[in-house]
Amino acid sequence: MQQDKIWDYFQNEGLKDRKFPEARQRFMLNYLNVGQTVLNIGIGSGELERLGIEKGALMSSLDPSQRAIDSLREELGMADRAQCGYAQAIPFADNGFDVVVMSEVLEHLDDEVLAGSLREVLRVLKPGGYLLCSTPYREDLGASRVVCPGCGCVFHNIGHLQTFDKQTMRQLLEGKGFQIQKIWLSTFIDWERKGLRNFIKSCIRIVLAKMGEGIADPHLLLMAKKPVQKG
Repeated sequence: MQQDKIWDYFQNEGLKDRKFPEARQRFMLNYLNVGQTVLNIGIGSGELERLGIEKGALMSSLDPSQRAIDSLREELGMADRAQCGYAQAIPFADNGFDVVVMSEVLEHLDDEVLAGSLREVLRVLKPGGYLLCSTPYREDLGASRVVCPGCGCVFHNIGHLQTFDKQTMRQLLEGKGFQIQKIWLSTFIDWERKGLRNFIKSCIRIVLAKMGEGIADPHLLLMAKKPVQKG
């Protein structure tokens, strides 16, 4: 399966289908601070870059879609801070970032690419810097399988290859040298929707998501630190 074609579509023509809700980007923004150097891997609509720049973070971006990167460079003036490439070969220098964001990215990577990507994230993080990521929680990958009518290839409809729970995520990150700071369940709520009914529904969704109930679309959130070498 060619992941690049899936993501190139959703990040360009597919944007009108609202596959990248701003609610998720605003959620991630809460964990970024003024003056931080931040690398966002897998840019989606580019909304996190816009919001991060407005907040005062120094944003950089990495994505395999050249068209998406060109849009960031044109619209936000990011120049070389927006690069086309892959997480397993990050084209940025060692120890350069306070934060690396990988929101809804890890589940798209096969085992080899996932391992290489996490090694690269450690390389580009400053000592004491952290990885902030989100993935679907305990996703049933088989429930979203589709078949190509042309070639007969069976694949997940948006290219997911991995599914995670707290234990598997903790084992993965600690096994690659990260120190887990926080791991929790939540969901992405659009708090800008007005009205008491929407507010009550959103509160119920959060409670159900924290319990891991599929109806609430729960997501696994994680903050993991690059250790500071002593001595």
